[in-house]
Amino acid sequence: MRSRLNPLTRRRLQNFRSNRRGWWSLWIFLVLFFISLFAEFVANDKPLVVAYRGEIYMPIFKAYPETVFGGEFLTEADYRSPYVTELINLEGWMIWPLIQYHHQTVAWDLPTAAPSAPDREHWLGTDDQARDVLARAIYGFRISVLFGFALTFVSAVIGVSAGAVQGYFGGWTDLLAQRFIEVWSGLPTLYLLIILASIVEPNFWWLLGLLLLFSWMGFVGVVRAEFLRGRNFEYVRAAQALGVSNKNIIFRHLLPNAMVATITFLPFTLAGSVTVLTSLDFLGIGLPPGSASLGELLAQGKSNLQAPWLGLTGFIVIGFMLSLLIFIGEAVRDAFDPRKTLDL
Repeated sequence: MRSRLNPLTRRRLQNFRSNRRGWWSLWIFLVLFFISLFAEFVANDKPLVVAYRGEIYMPIFKAYPETVFGGEFLTEADYRSPYVTELINLEGWMIWPLIQYHHQTVAWDLPTAAPSAPDREHWLGTDDQARDVLARAIYGFRISVLFGFALTFVSAVIGVSAGAVQGYFGGWTDLLAQRFIEVWSGLPTLYLLIILASIVEPNFWWLLGLLLLFSWMGFVGVVRAEFLRGRNFEYVRAAQALGVSNKNIIFRHLLPNAMVATITFLPFTLAGSVTVLTSLDFLGIGLPPGSASLGELLAQGKSNLQAPWLGLTGFIVIGFMLSLLIFIGEAVRDAFDPRKTLDL
């Protein structure tokens, strides 16, 4: 694999690995993200495997009626019900996830009123609706990261494309586009979100689409500056004189240089995207009620000061996640720093 990488790429990888804080932050983040991707196998109110009368069932993938296990109702079996549990254990067995609660599961058998303090059943306690806090933190971590990835990726594609066109063609194209960006960036995003929330119930895709209308502009300035500088280089002028198409010049000659600045910008944009979703959920104009949300967990901590585990859990998860992303971003920035690259 090393033989396929050019010397500059190898030195950048060495620079990234030499930043131990960023290198370990990347691995920790990848492990946590991988676990959250399979949150249904870690925290769920359905068993992973059920063996009953010689048959194997997987409730995590398929809904089975209670009658399959000797019950009376045709509705989906409630595996946490003592009645269903006894029926299955009489002629079979169950394998449960590590955390036997989904992020929407209500614990009806709490020893005290919700929110209840951490115990052996609920490691981080429950919220004010008797839902397991640890399960909601795992699911909330996943949806926050996926939202951040989606918003950052699409914003980068649009912003890089717009900045490339502006910087390469310049002139009236650049002038008109810059005036449009100045006007567009002045629109009040928060007010638009509040208006939207009063008309329709915001969901993942509504929030992604609305925030995407404004988030792409952060990439334009960086890419535009690189293209304005690069289009005057001799090799670009030579390519134009030889009749090379603008498309090939943009994608094969100028864009790789502009991507260096864009890549160093990505981790910080990802952190900002996660923060935006958390802030909207905290204000109550983000994901629909009941969704696993770190911002909603913080809002519950604010409303239930007698239950400090709510606010502390949200703060630690969000703070730890953003710290990892910032450390990764700093390592990427150092890896692409030409001064540090040349020193090796």
